[in-house]
Amino acid sequence: MAGNIARGGKSIYGAPLGILMLEARFPRILGDMGNGETWPFPVLFRVVRGASPSRVVEQGAAGLLDAFVEAARDLVDLGAEAITTNCGFLSLFQAGLAAAVKVPVATSSMMQVPWVQATLPPGKRVGILTVNSASLTTRHLEAAGVPLDTPFEGTEGGREFFRVLIRSEKVDMDVDLARQDILEAGARLLERNPDVGAIVLECTNMPPYAADLAAATGLPVYDIYSMISWFQAGLRPRRW
Repeated sequence: MAGNIARGGKSIYGAPLGILMLEARFPRILGDMGNGETWPFPVLFRVVRGASPSRVVEQGAAGLLDAFVEAARDLVDLGAEAITTNCGFLSLFQAGLAAAVKVPVATSSMMQVPWVQATLPPGKRVGILTVNSASLTTRHLEAAGVPLDTPFEGTEGGREFFRVLIRSEKVDMDVDLARQDILEAGARLLERNPDVGAIVLECTNMPPYAADLAAATGLPVYDIYSMISWFQAGLRPRRW
């Protein structure tokens, strides 16, 4: 009879999900992807040096793929069995990261759009809320498998959320003003696209405001938290 053999081969155990983080100093409140207490399961974090929010969002993450691949490989070497990132604009690196690390990769919350669309009744479609609509291109949408006619709205015209996260104008953030930016962007999305039947939040810093947005719009709201909860469920299925 075989003994009870513990299997090795990793440096860290019990945290199968690795999260690639942008290099930033703004507050990551509870619900933010970069707050370890957001997750009901252990995760591994790795900051990608030089990957500022502005460079990733406004400059298309130019020249950063190698740095993300190296960081992802480090996480896999530590023990990660799957990789995700903390910016929806990194959908551009979906294929490159998946090919490089040979484990499941989910770079962007926008990958949920086709799934959510399948749940909606005829005549309704998904809308996207993004941190910066001016920077969200067809390349980002295609890389995430999002139909190119999907409507989206950004927060770049707001008073707090965009300028703290992307422009790094200050370290502190007025959470109430940030929430208002999200709610106003959601209202604009629905005003311009009354056929929207569900919302997907591109930005991984938006989950703290998802419940308020759902209450204000009366629509289902999906974000990086909903996607990663699903992702983790496959990595560690519940044993019944």
